[in-house]
This record gives sequence, structure tokens and C-alpha cells, in this order.
Amino acid sequence: MTPSLIIPSRRQLFLGFFSIGLSGFGGVLPQAHRMLVQQRRWLSEEEFTELLGLGQILPGPNIVNMSIAIGSRCHGVAGAWLAVAGLMLAPLVIVLSMAVLYDHYQSLPDVQGTLHGLASTAAGLLLAMALRMGTKIERHAVAALLAVLTFIAVGVLRWPLLLVLLVLAPVSVLLAWQRGRTGARS
Repeated sequence: MTPSLIIPSRRQLFLGFFSIGLSGFGGVLPQAHRMLVQQRRWLSEEEFTELLGLGQILPGPNIVNMSIAIGSRCHGVAGAWLAVAGLMLAPLVIVLSMAVLYDHYQSLPDVQGTLHGLASTAAGLLLAMALRMGTKIERHAVAALLAVLTFIAVGVLRWPLLLVLLVLAPVSVLLAWQRGRTGARS
């Protein structure tokens, strides 16, 4: 970790991810970003983006992959377990409780309306985080261009994700490698 960043204790790691899991039911990336980068300074903006990218290519939920990486970086295997346990404990209890309640009250129109409202809120939070991250990436025109190309290829043209990744991933790795070599010379 970068010296200016804070390395949490095991307890802080568990409680930090517990608060993410508790406050960000259904879509925790905006809360995770705020807590990890802005509030507690466990990660820099760049590290968060890199770990998010890693989390997206590994199987499983992005935030779980990120919690494993952050936990293991701070406290090894024990840290990884503590971060995942903290992240998953509250949602597990909430989901089990909600399943029991939903089974009993699912036919009520108010319950249906509430669920639609929650989905809209989660979409708005995700969009806000994407825009905030986009302002950081705009300095790197090539990275922004690759992100737009990926969105167009998969989201608009509906090309298979595997095909897009097979083409654009090596291009982005090559460009990052060249950028690293250029940065090392200056």
C-alpha cells in the first residue's frame, strides 16, 4: 500500500466491510468507493479502479473479489476471511429475513411498488459512481476511448463479451505496458 494510505486493523477491516454490506444492500460499489477511498483512505482512486477491474474479470461478485484482495493485502488470509465475513454477514441476515417477510406479504401492491423504487435508487447510485470515476479517467483519453468502445460493442451492438474481451483486453494491456515504459523513462 502507498505510505499515505491507512492500513486498517483486523477489527477495522471487518467493521469497514460490515458497514459496506449493511449500508449498500443490492449494489455496494458506490458505498465501497466512498468508504474505501474518500472516508477511510485505505485505497487511492487508482487502486480502487484497478481492484474493480480485477474484480470484474474474476468469477464472483466484484465487491467480494475486492474485499478478498484488500483483506489479503492488509492481513493475509485472515484479512481476506474477515473482509468477506464482514461484507456478507449483514446481507445474509437481511436476505433471510426479507425472504420470510416476502413470502408472507408478496401479494400486497405496496410491496411491489417499494421493490420498483429500490431498483431505481440502486441504478441512480451506480450511475453517480460511474460518472465520478469517469472524471478521473478522462485524463487518460486512450482508456476512456477503450471504455467507450467496450460499451458500444457489448451494450449497443450486442457483440459477444468474450469476443470483445479477446480483442480489447490485449490492446489495453499493450497500451498500459507502453505507457508504463514511457513513464519509467521520464
